[in-house]
Amino acid sequence: MTLHDRMSVSSAPDTRSRADRQVLVLLRTGFTVLPIVFGLDKATDLLTDWSQYLAPQVDALIPGSAHQAMLAVGVVEVLAGLLVAVRPRIGGLVVAAWLAGIIGNLLLLGQHYDVALRDVGLLLTALSLARLAAALPRRDR
Repeated sequence: MTLHDRMSVSSAPDTRSRADRQVLVLLRTGFTVLPIVFGLDKATDLLTDWSQYLAPQVDALIPGSAHQAMLAVGVVEVLAGLLVAVRPRIGGLVVAAWLAGIIGNLLLLGQHYDVALRDVGLLLTALSLARLAAALPRRDR
């Protein structure tokens, strides 16, 4: 084995560790910022009329109007984003569970299957964030 080969082998864990940290930062940033942005938008409806995404079956179970329900959803999303920022392992699991609820709601709604499918991908990514955060030593997070 040449010196170059030994140097490459010995630096491989450092490269992997750096890549792990970079992936964690990207996922943590995304799952912090995006839920907060979506949560805040529930109060303004700038991006869309969020109440259109609430299944009637869910709306019938909760008190108040669909708009009020979406305001509550917005608060939960902001809190979930903040949780990811401070505790990504737990926050990733909370976001994954939240996304499962959104997927179930969209399936009950019987439309927006494209959004539901996208949210399955986001759910898997949130689980990946939680797993990566748990696997890295605290000092590397």
